[in-house]
Amino acid sequence: MNILIKQARIIDSQSPFNGKVMDILVENGIIKSIKSKISTDKNIKVLEQDNLHVSSGWMDMQANFCDPGFEHKEYLQSGINAAMAGGFTAVALVPSTNPPIHTKAQVQYIKHNTEDALVDVYPIGTISQNQEGKELAEMFDMQQAGAVAFSDDKKSVANAGLLMRALLYSKNFDALVLTHADDKSISTDGQMNEGITSTKLGLKGIPALAEELMVARNIFLAEYCDAPIHIMNVSTQKSVDLIKQAKAKKLKVTASVNAYSLVLDDALLMDFDSNYKVNPPLRTKNDIEALRKALADGTIDCITTDHRPQDIESKDLEFDHASNGMIGLESFFGLLNSNIGKLKLEDIVEAITSKPRKLLKLEKLSISEGIAANMTLFNPSTIWEFDKKSIHSKSANTPFIGTKFTGKVLGVINNNKLHLTK
Repeated sequence: MNILIKQARIIDSQSPFNGKVMDILVENGIIKSIKSKISTDKNIKVLEQDNLHVSSGWMDMQANFCDPGFEHKEYLQSGINAAMAGGFTAVALVPSTNPPIHTKAQVQYIKHNTEDALVDVYPIGTISQNQEGKELAEMFDMQQAGAVAFSDDKKSVANAGLLMRALLYSKNFDALVLTHADDKSISTDGQMNEGITSTKLGLKGIPALAEELMVARNIFLAEYCDAPIHIMNVSTQKSVDLIKQAKAKKLKVTASVNAYSLVLDDALLMDFDSNYKVNPPLRTKNDIEALRKALADGTIDCITTDHRPQDIESKDLEFDHASNGMIGLESFFGLLNSNIGKLKLEDIVEAITSKPRKLLKLEKLSISEGIAANMTLFNPSTIWEFDKKSIHSKSANTPFIGTKFTGKVLGVINNNKLHLTK
């Protein structure tokens, strides 16, 4: 595969060409040359567009491809197609499948069935057997088989002793534990954020306290164990404050936020659109502002899509009975870039390139000569409409159909393969 990318602005803090507009020549999957101008021959595919930007390949460290067990919602190849359309060359898959990814055989299933893809797929194994929160899963065996981290996903580990043992055990083989913070004794059967909107709608609210208590507890456990812990799905201002305090104490605490939590607030639920029903729930504008500041100052490390496919039977219901989640890969960049506010494009790119790869101890990427080409091409100024044709996932649970976004993914390059977004 020989490609010449013409006059692209490089957004990559790891590259010596960061911020520069350059030509990039890729030969047989390797970046052969980066210069201000490179001449072409007839055997090279030329990629050229006004305001073309290129960064290292984007990584989502929290997506659900539903396979095995829920292939009617998503399967591995449809998830990969959605990732490519969204600009991602790597995804880490949460283990909420059927059965959950809690043994090395299931990790091997994911690895074997995605090994030839453009998108690098990394399984996350469970913390507990069957995600039941009772006994530790085969964490070491799963890591040896290819699991990059461990999490019970949205099933928050209620048993503090179990999470403590997981943290202590994971230290022995340098593994990262990812935790979702939700005290179910407080959130119970809540449907949305507890606040003015939930009162108006007569829906049972989920207090911010349910998240914040678990964030505080998990930080205490990480401190006691002197072990790294990653807090997923951060959604409240107080959670941000707790994480910031932990980092100030030099604790081994990192965090990520879902893209929708940086943009959407709970007032959007006034029409009872179940596509806005997510976990954690959409919070307030004050929370959104706190999350954006936390991303800008480094308190929050990564942005995730929280891609959660749901079939129509799970979403086209009364709000109380609808399942949580929205698909998020294809709309990710348009959603964030259109609502970027004071955030910098460079901060968004950093949060989906070098930072997640560092957390998961994956190979560093760089747009540099002699390095394997792993890149995302995009135009941050293109205005386009997200429609049904934009969806490559098997499911279509998104509130964004018909929405005009600013910022479009143009293509991805990885593993000596090229995919251009139509």
